[in-house]
Amino acid sequence: MLPRLTFVLGGAASGKSNLAERLAKSCDKTRVYIATAQPLDGEMAAKIALHVEARSGDGWRTLEAPVELADTLGGIGAGHVTLVDCLTMWLSNLVLSERDAEREIDALLAAFDAATGPVVVVSNEVGQGIVPDNALSRRFRNLQGRINREMAARSDCVVAVMAGLPLCLKGAMPDLPG
Repeated sequence: MLPRLTFVLGGAASGKSNLAERLAKSCDKTRVYIATAQPLDGEMAAKIALHVEARSGDGWRTLEAPVELADTLGGIGAGHVTLVDCLTMWLSNLVLSERDAEREIDALLAAFDAATGPVVVVSNEVGQGIVPDNALSRRFRNLQGRINREMAARSDCVVAVMAGLPLCLKGAMPDLPG
């Protein structure tokens, strides 16, 4: 059985999205995928297309929420399992649009607390590299660190993914078929 809130984090291309999709598919509920990426260039458009193709014909309903994530999450009912992929892209969208990221993070955390069905959330761990050389990058890294800490604290299960291998940091790893 999937916990109420599962948090999957890791580095870029670590396999975290694949694991999150497998976790959501293990739940016997209607699946909703909340996508936060925006196709701002050809490379990102291709990456998004691969993610969409991986889910096509597999019972997913996709909602696009590059910025309005809290409102989108709040509109999903109890009969669903929700996958949010990913907080890092969402936060990047907020910071680049010069929105009040602290206020938006607080609203999103409240939406996760109020969610009525199981939610699987994907995020990048960005704090293990060097200290960025500019203020915008340091602000982003610090905000990402805050949201990751807050998510880990409120999640029932926290899984780190490295080289495609999951490491359960908190709670119990749900059983996955196959």
